[in-house]
Amino acid sequence: MSNTISILGCGWLGTALGKSMIRKGWKVKGSSSSNTTYNELEKTGISTFYIKVKPRSISMDYSSFFNTDVLVLSIPPTRTDCVEESYPQKIEQVIKKIVEIGIKKVLFISSTSVYEEQNREVREGDEGAPGKAAGRALLAAEKLLTENPAFQTTVLRFGGLIGYDRNPARFVQHRNAVNGKIPVNLIHRDDCVNIITQIVEQDIWGEIFNAVSPEHPLKEEFYTKAAKISELPVPVFTDEPADFKIVNSDKLIQALDYRFAYNSPMDYLKEVEEWTYRI
Repeated sequence: MSNTISILGCGWLGTALGKSMIRKGWKVKGSSSSNTTYNELEKTGISTFYIKVKPRSISMDYSSFFNTDVLVLSIPPTRTDCVEESYPQKIEQVIKKIVEIGIKKVLFISSTSVYEEQNREVREGDEGAPGKAAGRALLAAEKLLTENPAFQTTVLRFGGLIGYDRNPARFVQHRNAVNGKIPVNLIHRDDCVNIITQIVEQDIWGEIFNAVSPEHPLKEEFYTKAAKISELPVPVFTDEPADFKIVNSDKLIQALDYRFAYNSPMDYLKEVEEWTYRI
């Protein structure tokens, strides 16, 4: 095995993953669709390619990006009026290239937005009908990938990403009111990188996993602490009833024998509180 991994959509998460895999001895290829990101990516040691996936085609500088052992597909839906139609079409374009080149292992970065707000704990298989267009688009993309017999796909449904320069206090700064009694479904970027790495190294394919920190503090607790640490205004919270979900990651923990670096999002805030600078 040549130990080559290609990351289609090498953004905030993909770049961290690529740098980690390089340290483990893998050859890493990463794609960008903007000149600014492309130039920054080149400095990391990741072999950089320009690739822009469109609903009807893929624009790229070199097709050798797809000559790889593992393809990590990390291109989230964008905010367009027809995302439910355009995003699955983009995934179909990628699938054509996967089949053409003969890639056998695909890891698809999805989201917990595929779940409805069911006012209870949700596990893999509880998808239902997502309330947001992006969730419905991701669910359609998952189906296209997992049902194709030409390759094996493992789907990772990440919660909201936190860590490093992503200040969670800023997530809610411009909202008039935040429902404080809703639990959060978050995950630190370090855990995302570790989980992807373990799936690849343990050769776990053909699976769907939730990936969210096991503990789910309420929004009021989490965002109050985040705001105070960052010396930002504490959001206005409401106790009005609202639909919610608690995403369960037990399947992932058991399959990988995984131990979260950040068992609770509050662990990250405690860490930030000890830093000599603020994000």
